[in-house]
Amino acid sequence: MIAKRVIFEGRVQGVGFRYTVKDLARGFDVCGTVKNLADGSVELEAMGEPDEVEDFIREILEESPVAHGIKNHHVESIPPLDGHTGFRIEK
Repeated sequence: MIAKRVIFEGRVQGVGFRYTVKDLARGFDVCGTVKNLADGSVELEAMGEPDEVEDFIREILEESPVAHGIKNHHVESIPPLDGHTGFRIEK
């Protein structure tokens, strides 16, 4: 299992970004959270098998309906997410 944190920048708030990411997560064996940040970016934390996490992030960046609004993103490895099951939007 791996866990990644991704910060998405660009036109990512007020466009259904978090809901799109949550919907996409259903197609992958991942768990985690997505939330808006005060600076206008969106934070994703996802955990799963390496291929599932990487494919999930790639789907968001390249093929999702919100991909065109992403101007920049930063990916970092983080410790496994304790107690997470499923995928949810955090406020």
